[in-house]
Amino acid sequence: MRGSRSSSYIREKSNCAVIVAHPDDETLWAGGLMLMHPETKWTVVTICRKSDADRAPKFFKALEEFGASGYMGDLDDGPEQNALDNGEVQRTIMELLPCDRFEVVITHSTAGEYTRHLRHEETAKAVMELREAGRLSAGEMWSFAYEDGDRKYLPRAESGADLQIDLPEHIWQKKCDIITRIYGFSEDSFEAKTTPRREAFWCFRTSGHV
Repeated sequence: MRGSRSSSYIREKSNCAVIVAHPDDETLWAGGLMLMHPETKWTVVTICRKSDADRAPKFFKALEEFGASGYMGDLDDGPEQNALDNGEVQRTIMELLPCDRFEVVITHSTAGEYTRHLRHEETAKAVMELREAGRLSAGEMWSFAYEDGDRKYLPRAESGADLQIDLPEHIWQKKCDIITRIYGFSEDSFEAKTTPRREAFWCFRTSGHV
């Protein structure tokens, strides 16, 4: 599944969700896709940082750039990264989502996007299990497809990913602007240096992997 086919699928659909661990993940890993499809009804859910007085307002300001609605949870995201209860993550996601049926749901990979962040992996696992249990309905489920070679380089698109989108320059620049101007990351930060020019996704349909 390559860019034109999948982008057409998104364009024709009206209700898509992006479910992430942290405010800024939506921009880093799928911001270009959302910017390229302003006609889509985007819902963005993050399971952490609702009480973060710095990050929370930036999240909602970023969503204005995407024309998206958003909801925040407040699960623990301390530096110790103690494992979360999977049931609690699932409950949080379902409580935050405004509905349980979407044409496309996009979330983290169960392997994460880099080595390694437990919250990314936990979010992916919870979303996948909600779908498998029939509690979250999606015509297609997409997961971010990035890797960092076990910390050998910055995260980049998986070469074999089902969907790979090379962002037009103006879209990538706007995505970078959201990371630096709205979220406030410095130009030499991990986030700013990582911001992918190529976005990539693994794509699953109801019957299985595309």
